[in-house]
Amino acid sequence: MGITVLIVSLGIRQSFGIFMMPISETFGTGREFFSLAIALQNLLFGVFQPFIGMAADRWGAWRIIVIGAIAYAAGLYLTSITTQPQWIYLSLGTLVGLGLSATSYVIVLGAVAKAVPSEHTTKAFGLTTAAGSFGMFVVIPGAQALLSNFDWQTAMQIFAAICSVMVAGAIFMRTPKTSAQTAAAASTDNEQTLHEAITEAFHHKGYWLILLGFFVCGFHVMFIATHLPSFLADKNLPASSTAMALSYVGIFNIFGSFFWGAMGDKYDKRYVMTALYTARALVILAFITLPVTTSSASFFGGAIGFCWLGTVPLTSGLIRQIFGARYMSTLYGLVFFSHQIGSFLGAWFGGIVYDAYGTYMPVWWISVALALVSAVLHLPIDARPVSREYSALKSAAA
Repeated sequence: MGITVLIVSLGIRQSFGIFMMPISETFGTGREFFSLAIALQNLLFGVFQPFIGMAADRWGAWRIIVIGAIAYAAGLYLTSITTQPQWIYLSLGTLVGLGLSATSYVIVLGAVAKAVPSEHTTKAFGLTTAAGSFGMFVVIPGAQALLSNFDWQTAMQIFAAICSVMVAGAIFMRTPKTSAQTAAAASTDNEQTLHEAITEAFHHKGYWLILLGFFVCGFHVMFIATHLPSFLADKNLPASSTAMALSYVGIFNIFGSFFWGAMGDKYDKRYVMTALYTARALVILAFITLPVTTSSASFFGGAIGFCWLGTVPLTSGLIRQIFGARYMSTLYGLVFFSHQIGSFLGAWFGGIVYDAYGTYMPVWWISVALALVSAVLHLPIDARPVSREYSALKSAAA
């Protein structure tokens, strides 16, 4: 049922870009205002993530998801009734950011990591990511339909009510099954404390390279999700084309997440990551150098969607492969914080650049360059499982 949680949580999250123009028009603000609210949401999403991951590792994922769903719903509802734009930073920014941190991939994948054998981890992560991506395909057209028939406030209230589905999904995650092989591995991992796990990761050069690579992913995802609708509107494309392009991102991400996850189990994850980021660079480069039409927007949505969240099973799979499953939620949560710093900058910087220059083109070119940098960063990662000698570590510490 974790898949249901992801469908609702990530589906609503990826639809926020559609709300940029109506909310900005309601309050008479520029695009930077809404961009900063979404940027704050993503930054706090990342800030909360390591602590949420630690809580899930200690008390169980389902309890954390219930709390997160309540915060998510509260943030959406308060956004719908506010009359002062600055309150959106608290509601859509802070509360929804907290809700997202407790209902997204870090928590669900952490539970999956404890329930599947290590040799199938990346594929399982890919399947989970793919299923979660279905929410983007379903929710974004739904959001567009709501905005076509109601005001944005009503759409937000309907989304708040839908968050109750996540609570129901969380209840069915109370008793996850653990395979015999995973249980045997856990007996070794349990010798390690949380402090030792974090220290071990921060002394591993590959962990820092993973952090930097995921930063780039965050920059790409939130710049595109937040500003693609406005970019296409500036090109005089109809709202239906925008919704269709984002829907293609969601549907092709389903296939892409499974594909990249399967490749990660079959081939060296580092090289698969390099291939993925190189593909992203080429897709973005083609989109910004060719004429922007309804057809090219749809093609871009499908192509970038195929590369969209394939980073999730590969990044989380690398962490599971190197450091084990015991503190998966914590270590992936810290990496996800880096992702969300990138998301913060991608969403906010896009608004700053547009308000200053009236175009998004500089940010598109920066996105191409960052993709190529990330492609190179993954090559020198030492992906071998760490060797732990607790007696030696404790003696040295003493």
